[in-house]
Amino acid sequence: MKNNKIAIVNSSSFGKIFPKHINELKKVGSVEFFQFDQNIPGNELAKALKGYNYIIASVTPFFTKEFFENIEDLRLISRHGIGYNNIDLEAAAKHNTIVSLVPALVERDSVAEQTITNLLNLMRKVCLSYQEVKEDRWENRANFVGHTLFNKTVGIIGLGNTGSCIAETLRNGFRCEVIAYDPNKSKLEMQMSGVKKVDLESLLKGADVICLSANLTQESLHLIGNKEVEIMKEGVYISNSARGALVDEEAILSGLGTKKIAGYATDVLETEPGRASHPLLDFPNVIITPHTGAYTMECLEAMGNKCVEDVLKVMDGKFPVRSVQSQSIYIKKV
Repeated sequence: MKNNKIAIVNSSSFGKIFPKHINELKKVGSVEFFQFDQNIPGNELAKALKGYNYIIASVTPFFTKEFFENIEDLRLISRHGIGYNNIDLEAAAKHNTIVSLVPALVERDSVAEQTITNLLNLMRKVCLSYQEVKEDRWENRANFVGHTLFNKTVGIIGLGNTGSCIAETLRNGFRCEVIAYDPNKSKLEMQMSGVKKVDLESLLKGADVICLSANLTQESLHLIGNKEVEIMKEGVYISNSARGALVDEEAILSGLGTKKIAGYATDVLETEPGRASHPLLDFPNVIITPHTGAYTMECLEAMGNKCVEDVLKVMDGKFPVRSVQSQSIYIKKV
């Protein structure tokens, strides 16, 4: 057990809000925190993490083919989250590294709630009007007439765990008509959730509000670009709590500039962390939160429990729940 070395990489929350997670890991090995630039070259990342057998990883940095070619005896990367687009899965499998994820249901409610919270903030101009009160300009309240979310047509891109929760909340709580684009969901599956299945073009043309909750893949990279913005409704609102690279940020900037987009709320950026100099922040009708969709006490406790469980399972020669791979030399054959 003393030879087990565990690295916590680029996580701003793991073990800090719930120290019990670190205490559990220290019972089975040494634990160290690391913070890297998201674009650190793979060979440099491997050099910095040399000798570590287990990694608990955030959405960055990128564990590339070059990284895996320069690391030895890395048994597990446990994602402190539900996505794995920052890990080269093929290279991980080739080098016998198990990749495991937090089950999507753990984050479902929290991320859906953040999507809708940011959307309401945007549509009702909550932050802008609050700032006026803080600056003793209550009388300017007529400048902050917003739009209701009730009874709007909402288009959801990606109707997985989070998307379906957004759909249920908006349909049942806000009486919205919900349409969705998801090539992986059948018409019947969507109907069972009270959602109408449409193609992407129909969604863009018909939605007053668009919520992004899709996985980031090669096919969905920059799914929303200039062409897509052009065919959207005038004055559309967009909320994104999935991945920043689902949109071409230049296209969003252009849409905001022409007022085609009435407002953009996002919890994610293509390059994180975001800075005060980000051009999106030049627009008052933009809200950016720092990737805090899963940041509820309930969600973070469950996520931390899962990552600790992953490490303990692999140490015991067992696959973690939600392992991407089905084979590894580190797992006992039954």
